[in-house]
Amino acid sequence: MKKYWKSLDELKDKSIGSDIEKKPEPEFSIEGLSEVEVSDKLKSNRRDFLKFFGFSVGTAALASSCEMPVRKAIPYLSAPEEVIPGMANYYASTFFDGHDFCPVVVKVRDGRPIKIEGNELSNITHGGTSARIQASVLNLYDSARQQYPLKNGSKANWDTVDQEIKNKLQEIAEKEGKIAILTSTIISPSFLQVIEEFKAQYPSTEVVYYDTISYSAMRMANKQTFGKAEIPSYRFDEAAVIVGFNADFLGSWLSPVEFARQYAKTRELNEEKTTMSKHYQFESYMSLTGSNADIRYSIKPSDEAVILLNLYNRIAEKSDMPTFGVEDSPVSLDQLVDDLMKNQSKSLIVSGTNDIYIQALVNGINFLLANLGGTFNFERSLNTRKGCDQKFNGLIKDMNDGHIDALFMVNVNPIYDHFDSASFELGMKQVGLTVAMSEYHDESAKLASYVCPDSHYLESWSDAEPYTGMFTLGQPAIQTIFDTRQAPESFLKWAGIETDYHTYIQNYWENNLFDKQDQYLTFNDFWNHTLQNGVFDIEVPVAECPMYDFEFIGSNANKLISEKPDGLELVLYEKIGIGTGKMANNPWLQELPDPISKGVWDNYIALSPKYARDNQITQEDVVNINGQLTLPVMYQPGQPYGTAAIAIGYGRVEIGKVANGIGKNVYPLSSMKNGYKQFNIAGITIEKTGDTYPLATTQTHHSMEGRPLVRETVLDSWKEKKNSGNELHEINEKKAVSLYKKPEYEGFHWGLGVDLNKCIGCSACVVACQAENNVAVIGKEEVKNRRIMHWLRIDRYYSLIGPEKPGPDTIYRIEPENPEVVHQPVMCQHCDNAPCENVCPVAATPHSKEGLNQMAYNRCIGTRYCMNNCPYRVRRFNWYRFVDNDKFDFNQNGQLSKMVLNPDVVVRERGVVEKCSFCVQRIQEKKLDAKKQGRLLRDGEIKTACEQACPTNALVFGDMNNSDTRIAQIKADPRTYNLLEELHTLSSVSYLTKVRNKDYVPPVEDWGHDEEHA
Repeated sequence: MKKYWKSLDELKDKSIGSDIEKKPEPEFSIEGLSEVEVSDKLKSNRRDFLKFFGFSVGTAALASSCEMPVRKAIPYLSAPEEVIPGMANYYASTFFDGHDFCPVVVKVRDGRPIKIEGNELSNITHGGTSARIQASVLNLYDSARQQYPLKNGSKANWDTVDQEIKNKLQEIAEKEGKIAILTSTIISPSFLQVIEEFKAQYPSTEVVYYDTISYSAMRMANKQTFGKAEIPSYRFDEAAVIVGFNADFLGSWLSPVEFARQYAKTRELNEEKTTMSKHYQFESYMSLTGSNADIRYSIKPSDEAVILLNLYNRIAEKSDMPTFGVEDSPVSLDQLVDDLMKNQSKSLIVSGTNDIYIQALVNGINFLLANLGGTFNFERSLNTRKGCDQKFNGLIKDMNDGHIDALFMVNVNPIYDHFDSASFELGMKQVGLTVAMSEYHDESAKLASYVCPDSHYLESWSDAEPYTGMFTLGQPAIQTIFDTRQAPESFLKWAGIETDYHTYIQNYWENNLFDKQDQYLTFNDFWNHTLQNGVFDIEVPVAECPMYDFEFIGSNANKLISEKPDGLELVLYEKIGIGTGKMANNPWLQELPDPISKGVWDNYIALSPKYARDNQITQEDVVNINGQLTLPVMYQPGQPYGTAAIAIGYGRVEIGKVANGIGKNVYPLSSMKNGYKQFNIAGITIEKTGDTYPLATTQTHHSMEGRPLVRETVLDSWKEKKNSGNELHEINEKKAVSLYKKPEYEGFHWGLGVDLNKCIGCSACVVACQAENNVAVIGKEEVKNRRIMHWLRIDRYYSLIGPEKPGPDTIYRIEPENPEVVHQPVMCQHCDNAPCENVCPVAATPHSKEGLNQMAYNRCIGTRYCMNNCPYRVRRFNWYRFVDNDKFDFNQNGQLSKMVLNPDVVVRERGVVEKCSFCVQRIQEKKLDAKKQGRLLRDGEIKTACEQACPTNALVFGDMNNSDTRIAQIKADPRTYNLLEELHTLSSVSYLTKVRNKDYVPPVEDWGHDEEHA
């Protein structure tokens, strides 16, 4: 049988045959309380209770007799026609921060953007989003953004700054000096034309693209092997076999929202679709993508080239092509090669390593498998990630040699995120004119002569061409909050062009795109329609499929093999929440649990538990890394032995009250190899300092306690028996006995379905729920006290196979090097026999006529009996007043940041229990819309925040009483079960059994005698 666990401590407890004393939950014990709270709790007695009770009643009576504070409301003098107070407006726009891209729809209430949704009209993302895209609306109201232009660190005005920059540019042009624009990738065709107009005015201008996470080697490998320095389109939805090498394509690689939607299509199973993709993942840290793989190999970074060469040789042999001499692969490739050969033209191999020879080898494997033109094609090239490592290195050299007279830094921060920031800083001092154009007064902007702050994307006009022939538009959803200006507008000013950027975009589209369509006769109609939709695609010529040049890899294969490094091999990776660090001042992202480690508010060095034990390193020990920096240790199952992993994006300096002092900047640990920026570093050393540092993690105290909360099977078994892995459901249904009559609902009966095959654990739903329902951020110390407030959590379970019938002395492996992983979203289950409802002394949690478990906040007195009686642990208690409280100085403690709050959802006070409501405000809104229009509700019309944000369509909400709805069909699926259904709570949340596409692995009978791992 399989054994599931959420933390190594839990697994260790399970490895001991005797009963373990269960630790009480912190809500109902002194565990998790501060020292003062413990002291107060232990001192209280019956007399104190009566005293405090009498005082609280008297205080309430006094408060009720006092007047409410005056709240001023200023009416419109001239109300905009489209604004109706209390009603939301929606605007299509485009999110692109130089790294992540997504067409979005912005929800605006009374002039305030409060929520981001995906644009369902997009043929790229199809309405999906990510955690960072959901959280981007909070950055709009960040008071740490640069609020006005600066000159030599002092406040200036735009007229002065513009005139002085123009004068200096003119002087440089007259002496034929060199101007450099260092920018993140630009995918806006209008902005690119602005740059061309600027270059026409100042011909010595050179544009250098710089990406924090470089894909330069991929572009150059494609140029060498296919003759195209482009990034192709990847079609995971057309692949029967998917192979990833250190490419987290579901989390951070290239276009994860797009790839997640494609991937989920290949994992869907129903009566009509009985096949699914098979996913192999080779990686050097436990990534989000690796956690979803059917078969995962835990490898060192230095093993990647060896494995790829062996894979290439095996396939080349079957294609009668030349092979290369190489040592044997450290893992068996027999099954993989067999699956790939059976699925030629229907497979896809990708690598996330920024190495030109590895990328060329991957191209060769795809070519030999006939994937080029199908799952891997250049018909519509990806226009993001244009950074060129060689040009950037050349720019630094030119700056230090005094060959650059003016430097414009657009949305880049190399002083923070380049490993050799000292050379860049020294070079900046040699440049006469330095201008920083970013949203924040960041590490690089602090060294610039002028800071010309860029506007937030929700304040800006924009357009984008993420793929060839696929366009999007962005429009401002609010006037600029501060005295900021878009970067394209600034370049127009400095080029002497007085046209505003909005008009400039319109002119570009009229001259270049209007004739590409034949639906509208006038440009205004075309523009308004496209602006409303947010997307516009045109046909592109069918490109001739390029041939692979075998000569390049043939002459360079020897460069792939290097000597095995001494010491640890380090991987620097991008977290789902913080990413590259650009949004590090966002408290929603800082408190978002990492999908794998569940850590928040810090980065850390992840080590294999076995490696750490062998080197006498314990969890939270602080270690010195290469003598450069110190970090605490996190045990990470799935981390390869002899390797370590650290998240980038932390260690920001004076960037804002949230990010300051959080974690360490590990970009200086990165390096160059073969001329390309590397995040895999060989031969590092770590040494214990003797100190410890407490880490905050979430959800590790919610245990399955041996109960089958996660159910799974393998594809072949599911094909034979559609309820494979879910046999308990039928047994529990027959056993169900209750004193209560089963509720019947005459109208709606709302329910939610979760497909564990599609849920990848990306956490977009968690941030969407937080934004929609005004969930408070509580900070690291309160998370350590296990008081996390998220209404929706994603439980991550590790699993290993153990004996069929474990006995009292069974020992399970407690140093798992490569466990399987399951992600399971858990929210309020809205039980029809809800255990929480019976125990509330004031009926604060009643049941609605539509099957919702409700919360009456004004009635709740905070006994927390409901929390104690909830078997799912989904209720949250407000231990403090999190709004307008300087001790919790996050987004609910500032007049500006509170503008993000949703007025349809009350902000909870101290002493109140809260939990998921199935977004009842959205239910009521759509019911009223249907009523006003005199029609029935349509299936799928109501979308909860979590459902709408999900990039994989893993969540489905609807009326279970209507047999034609998707949720009713899910309820009827043999894979469907409910959590803890043996308790007969009659949950309204259904889960579909997870199916893996792998061979059945029989249990290991002798694990009970595994002395080595005991």
